[in-house]
Amino acid sequence: MGSDMILAASSGGSGGFNLLLLLAVPVVFYFLLIRPQSKRRKEQMNMQSAMEPGARVLTTSGIRATVVSVDDDGLLLEIAPGVEVHFVKQAVMQVLKDDEPEELDDEADEADDDELETDEDAERVDLSKDEPSEVDLSKDADLDDEDEAEESKPKAKAKAGEKP
Repeated sequence: MGSDMILAASSGGSGGFNLLLLLAVPVVFYFLLIRPQSKRRKEQMNMQSAMEPGARVLTTSGIRATVVSVDDDGLLLEIAPGVEVHFVKQAVMQVLKDDEPEELDDEADEADDDELETDEDAERVDLSKDEPSEVDLSKDADLDDEDEAEESKPKAKAKAGEKP
């Protein structure tokens, strides 16, 4: 019985593979998870420490603002003309490029809204129940027999909102 256990232990033969697997898992975690995260954290810290007055920024809460002044641990941001707010540097998510003017985006959105309203007005259907509309339920006849069909068959008309 004791010799059977010794034979089972020595027949494993995969000790080298287990050791290689044990060392490979932390290396994979380092290259796929730890290293990219620390790189992003360093880039974020460099961006926050290099903040200068006049820069356009986007905060983590989604507010676009202009940096007015920079302190050791915080920023003074102007979110609207005459409205200044104190933020910590960690609240800045990214520095916006000067290519993105906010005023032009708002004007373009308003112009698009006006165009949509005029398009909706042109295609609008009145579904109010105040005035019942009449619907022609007769079948269309051939173009040649149209006059004869109108005389021979009375048109059935139904009012909207009424049940037949």
